[in-house]
Amino acid sequence: MEDHDYVKKAYRTFQKLDPEEEPEEAQALVKNVCAALKVHTAIEEKILYPAARRALKDKDLLEEAEVEHASAKILIRQLERMKPKDPKFAATFTVLCEYVEHHVKEEENEMFPKLRRARLNLRALGKKLLARKIALSR
Repeated sequence: MEDHDYVKKAYRTFQKLDPEEEPEEAQALVKNVCAALKVHTAIEEKILYPAARRALKDKDLLEEAEVEHASAKILIRQLERMKPKDPKFAATFTVLCEYVEHHVKEEENEMFPKLRRARLNLRALGKKLLARKIALSR
């Protein structure tokens, strides 16, 4: 959930920037968010989603989450090739953040409560996620 908060805050910061007037700041922020999202999606796909598949009967929720990840990855790849002066730079980052915001709401309001009710040990799962995040962030 810390990653979710990070992206929300970064997006608010981005909205206050003018990528054409502050290209270095905009590029650095987008680069950092994209890097964080790449790690975040990787650990969710490798650790969280398999555990959720075993614990939950609602497979549609997981299918949607995986499609949302795929869409986010496409936008991240596009952003990695763009410069702040690109006319679609801000729009692409905005759409990415809106996708992430939607994804976060579904995870936090639907998936996580269902996982708690399924008695999945979220604390232990969180430790695994953190350890993998640290390993991937090196």
